[in-house]
Amino acid sequence: MSEESAEATVARSTDRDRYEITSGDRPAGFTAYVDRGGQRIFFHTEIGEDFGGRGLGSVLIGRALADTREAGLRIVPVCPFVQKYLERHHEVDDVVDKVTPDALAAVRERNG
Repeated sequence: MSEESAEATVARSTDRDRYEITSGDRPAGFTAYVDRGGQRIFFHTEIGEDFGGRGLGSVLIGRALADTREAGLRIVPVCPFVQKYLERHHEVDDVVDKVTPDALAAVRERNG
């Protein structure tokens, strides 16, 4: 997956288990996930200080969640940024699962 807008490009980095956003040719941020049992568990998002306040985080999350849906996976929003995004955007509500102890354990295992 790779999508471009006037200023940002979002691409999935499968070897790093994350979606990355660039602005021009500069890395601007990422959202990390772990895949487990038909779910993509989003657990951490970062946008660089130089890129804050431009809406790049929302672009990143929106495209990552859309790609997750297209892949036939369910979304688990452990990351507070993803949770906030989902409170305001309801395009993927039908594929969102609640955070469970099993999901948190999968994140701990990945970061272990």
